[in-house]
Amino acid sequence: MLVFDQLKKNDPPMRVIAWVAAAGLFVLLAGLWYVQVVSSHRYVENLKNQSFRTVRLPALRGKILDRRGAELAENVPSYNISLYLEDPALRAQFQKQFQAAKGGRKLPRAQSSELARATRYQVVSNAVQQLGRVLQQPVTLDAARFQTHYQQSLALPLPVVTGLNQLQIARFQESSSNPPGLELEVQPLRVYPRRTSAAHVLGHLKRNEDSVGDEDAFYNYRLPDFTGVAGIEAMFDENLRGRAGAKSVLVNNLGYRQSETTWTPVEAGQNVFLTLDLAVQQAADRALAEARTRHPQTRGAAVVLDVRNGDVLALASSPAYDPNLFIGGISHAEWAVLSDPELHPMLNRAVYGGFPPGSIFKMVVALAALESGWNPTNVFRSTGHAMVGNRHIADTAPAGDYDFRRAFKLSSNAYFIECGLAAGVDKILAVGQRLHLGERTGLTLRPDSPALLPTREWQHENKPAWRDGDTANLCIGQGEVTVTPLQVAVMTAAVANGGKVLWPRLVEKVRAQELVGTPAVRAASPARVRDELPVSARTLEIVREAMLADVEDADGTGRHATVPGWRVCGKTGTAQLMKGRTVVDHVTWFTSFAPYEQPRYAVVVMVEGGSSGGGTCAPAARKIYEALQKMEKADAPKAATLAGTN
Repeated sequence: MLVFDQLKKNDPPMRVIAWVAAAGLFVLLAGLWYVQVVSSHRYVENLKNQSFRTVRLPALRGKILDRRGAELAENVPSYNISLYLEDPALRAQFQKQFQAAKGGRKLPRAQSSELARATRYQVVSNAVQQLGRVLQQPVTLDAARFQTHYQQSLALPLPVVTGLNQLQIARFQESSSNPPGLELEVQPLRVYPRRTSAAHVLGHLKRNEDSVGDEDAFYNYRLPDFTGVAGIEAMFDENLRGRAGAKSVLVNNLGYRQSETTWTPVEAGQNVFLTLDLAVQQAADRALAEARTRHPQTRGAAVVLDVRNGDVLALASSPAYDPNLFIGGISHAEWAVLSDPELHPMLNRAVYGGFPPGSIFKMVVALAALESGWNPTNVFRSTGHAMVGNRHIADTAPAGDYDFRRAFKLSSNAYFIECGLAAGVDKILAVGQRLHLGERTGLTLRPDSPALLPTREWQHENKPAWRDGDTANLCIGQGEVTVTPLQVAVMTAAVANGGKVLWPRLVEKVRAQELVGTPAVRAASPARVRDELPVSARTLEIVREAMLADVEDADGTGRHATVPGWRVCGKTGTAQLMKGRTVVDHVTWFTSFAPYEQPRYAVVVMVEGGSSGGGTCAPAARKIYEALQKMEKADAPKAATLAGTN
């Protein structure tokens, strides 16, 4: 070799360089031999004693906001104190107490393990009690929970206290006597700041740590995560939940954490903007709540729809519930209230179930009869009841002479049975089908009930012997017909806007979390027209004028919905719920739109157990219209400013 050749030459400088190179090679070879031969067993043991644990990291859930950017569901920081069991000082305390408990004795393995378990719990329990003295509140450690964590999740911190307030945080941060191993951490917590408002729209969450999409299926540990169960939280769960991340934790042979590395960063979920207006939604919630204060057993719903484009401005159901209950774990007592078989607080009555429409269905009968040639000026003499065959049907309106306008505003059963029989059941059902009654509205909420319209196909399967008495029931909104409040809102909007049957819209847009800005006043979104009513402008105007009389005339059943500054058009209704031949309850209605000259909003209120549509629902609608007026008044200067800059 070149080095050894130089050693044989009689050249002192080259010989020195050669000796240095030879010595270096010798040191290198000796070190390699030591690592690979002498110390190999130590490295093999280290590999056996250390391993990686993978941890799934949940993403920050996206917000749910109203049309103006007000938070309906958001994330707030939750300050928690966690215990890191691998802390050297904590482990030193354990070893010291364990050795003291042994007293130098050599114990059997089972007895030694039991003593170690008890000593370990005692050390940690003492640390937790010391923390309680720092926070000035009692803090205890559940023994079973601690042992489970130690055996199954030792590489992760043990949460000791969650949801600290500012005073507790200050006490912990400023204390010089904090026990070892305890650290203050911040984690996002899902909250619903408006509590029960729009609860049925938002839905709620449940604990679920399963992998989704193309995530890895296997993790050693999964940090707490949630998935949507109902409402927007469920329908847009994929958008809201984002993408979970992953980290690896290096643990030693005892299972304690040594270090950690993030493999995949989390990707925050997207924000979902709704068409709801928070102020209008809260007004609808309050209106229904006030009805419950007068009659605690009442249940109801309210819907506010923009008749120009189908945007849902409010969707309320009563009684409501607080989605925050499901975040920390719901108690048996709370679940018993939510499971009440009479009130069904979790049922979204605005879109689910079918309710007899009562006299508000006379709007459909009126459209069919007028298009069939019924003269609205002809006078019909009512005797206070209607006779259909041998059947006697009582009239809630007094006996007397009625034209269309008077019959509509006093809700004469006899009059509308007469004109409905004249038009025929097929004409009535044809109008109902063009309004898409008996079909789902297509709203992005589940469940969305189709309710029931007794079409000829339905009659053939369920009631082939359809008689005039069945048609008479249909004409007054009883019998084989049910609707949802949202369907009624779509129907009323079609009368108001000139015959356009709209698809209602609840979600305005979905955006990444950093793009949260949204203007307070936006250009109206285009309407999605589902169908056109096959009725003339004259027919629609006759019905609209009758609805105006129902509210503005002194003897109108909807007069309690009068709002100064706006001309409200409405129709009341009261349907009986029968059990056999006994009336067991009433479903009361008020459906309306305003302003008469330039319709913009349809408001529907339904209350089960109310006194009447005019007495219970119309006053609730008035409060909602007052909120709509305030909304428009607040938007007016902003709209003028935007118009001036364009």
